[in-house]
Amino acid sequence: MNFPADLLKQCWILAGPTAVGKTATALRLADRLNAEILSMDSMAVYRGMDIGTAKPDESGRAAVPHHLIDLADPHQNFSVAEYTDAALSVANDVISRGHVPLFAGGTGLYLRAILRGIFDGAPADWDVRSQLEKLRRQNGPQYLYDRLFRIDPRTAARLHVNDQRRIIRALEVHAVTGVQLSEHHHHLPRPKNAQPAAVLWLEPPRNWLRERIDLRVDQMMRKGLLEETRRLLSAEPVPGQTARQALGYRELITHLEEGQALEECVKLIKVRTRQFAKRQHTWFRNLQECRSVPISGQESADQLADRLLQESRRCDRK
Repeated sequence: MNFPADLLKQCWILAGPTAVGKTATALRLADRLNAEILSMDSMAVYRGMDIGTAKPDESGRAAVPHHLIDLADPHQNFSVAEYTDAALSVANDVISRGHVPLFAGGTGLYLRAILRGIFDGAPADWDVRSQLEKLRRQNGPQYLYDRLFRIDPRTAARLHVNDQRRIIRALEVHAVTGVQLSEHHHHLPRPKNAQPAAVLWLEPPRNWLRERIDLRVDQMMRKGLLEETRRLLSAEPVPGQTARQALGYRELITHLEEGQALEECVKLIKVRTRQFAKRQHTWFRNLQECRSVPISGQESADQLADRLLQESRRCDRK
C-alpha cells in the first residue's frame, strides 16, 4: 500500500546515518511542529531489542508519542510492506488528532517506500527458493551473493553477504519474472506538490561520525547489550534470521555461540557500523527528494531543530 499524496504532503521526514543524533533532534523538532514521532528503523520494530537499536528511552517516549516501535517478536520476519501499511495507518491517526507525523530514522528501504511506494513482489516460488537454499548449503553464502552481483549489481550493492533471506528473494524474483529486483523497485519521485512537507537528512563530518559510532558502541556494551543478546537467544522461539543479522546482535551471537573473543566482536561491531553509515549516506544521496543538511557535530539538539525548520522554509521557496 502506498501513501496518498494528500497524506504524504502533511508528513515530515528526518533521516541521517546511525549515531548522528536523530533521536534527540527529533524530540526537539517534534515539540516545535506539534508532531508525533514515527520510527523509520527496521530493527526497532522488534520487541526486546532495545539497547542495540538505540530505542528512545522512557523519558523521550513520555515527552513525545512514539510509534512503529515493538511491532513484532524477534522470531518473526517483518516486511517493508507490513511497515508501510502500519506507517500509513499511524500517520492517518496522528493527523486525525491534529498533529504532524514526523518520521525519524535511518533505514533507507523504509524511506524509499514512504516516498515512492513499494513493489508488491512476485508470488513466492517455493521450488525456486528451495533450489537456492540448497545451493547456499552446498556452496556457502558468498556463492549466492556473487551470483546476485552478476545478475543485479544494484541490489547486491545494498545487501550484506550474510543477508541471505533478501539475497535469495532477489534471485527468486529474477528467476520468476526475468527482471532485476532493482528494476521492480525503480520508482520515479513524485511531483513536488505530492512530496512530504520536508525530507531532510543530517550529514556530519565523517571523522566526527566515526568517533560517535565507536563511543555509542562502547555505551551500548556498558548498558548491557551482551546481556540483552543472551536473553534473546534464550527465548522461545529463538530469534529469526532477520533479527539475528541486526548490527551488534549478530557479532555478539558469534561470541556467545561460537566463542569468538568478546573484544574482537566489539571491534567488528564498530567496523560494520561505520560501513553501514556509509551505505546510509549512499541511500540518502540517491533519493533526490532528500535535502542534505550539513552539520559540524557541535550543534545542540535545539540548534539542529531550529536549523531544520530554516531548511524547510528554504525548500518551500524553491
